[in-house]
Amino acid sequence: MELRIIEYFLAVVREGNISAAAQTLHISQPALSRQLKDLEEELGVTLFERGNRRIVLSEEGMILRKRAEEIIRLVHQTEKEVTEVRNSVSGDVYIGAGESSAFHYVSRAAGNIRRLYPDIRFHIISGDTRDLMDLLSRGLVDFALIFNDYDHSLYQGTELPQKDVFGILMRKDAPLAEKKEISAADLEGIPLTVSRASLPFLDSWNLQIAGTYNLVFNASLLAEDAGGYALAFDQLVHTGKDSALCFRPLTPEISVRGTVIWKKYQVFSPASELFIQQLKTVISEEEAA
Repeated sequence: MELRIIEYFLAVVREGNISAAAQTLHISQPALSRQLKDLEEELGVTLFERGNRRIVLSEEGMILRKRAEEIIRLVHQTEKEVTEVRNSVSGDVYIGAGESSAFHYVSRAAGNIRRLYPDIRFHIISGDTRDLMDLLSRGLVDFALIFNDYDHSLYQGTELPQKDVFGILMRKDAPLAEKKEISAADLEGIPLTVSRASLPFLDSWNLQIAGTYNLVFNASLLAEDAGGYALAFDQLVHTGKDSALCFRPLTPEISVRGTVIWKKYQVFSPASELFIQQLKTVISEEEAA
């Protein structure tokens, strides 16, 4: 028994005669009569008491009407539930990120998605490029915010508009804090704590590396408590009036832009697809402002 024929049967019952039902269904009256006759033959019963101008259901017809209405209602409910599942996206999105105020693009995209799809969960893992590329290659994160070049044959990405500026983080009472900008000559003989990811950008600078870090907060504590100097991006550590630290940019300026990358040809979940779309939207709105 086809669902279409059940709907034909109910239309005849609803309209009270075959002619009116045929007009409602946009089919010919003979075609509808043939379909109903085939249905009776398939079931081996008589559904209508013929001879009257208005359709009168037989006992078997009344049973079919009850079940047919239940079937149609169930079909519509099923379609509604399937559509709701499709439209109510849920799941987990894993993002690895280097420390940068450019992460605001990622957080805005995530926030916009969460307002529409509260069942989507975002998991953030901080690290430097080396750590993040390892996680991305092993499939432990879906996306990575990095600041170095990457293999374009394996990954694709979206560059963020914001520029991150390198500079020196230090105590406000440090000798170099008197300067507005820090040059290569200023850093001669000065032991620096640097992030591993920053080294490729400073090849031409003759720096004295005293140590490395991958989370700038810990490096800032080292600079504050040990009176050292840390190479870092601007806007990552509080340097206001109530802070013991200050930031001085390098001169000539050294800056980079972050890129959110992901594996090429990867089949994403609906949640991850939404993140890519929303990230691009946030970037477009920023560039248009």
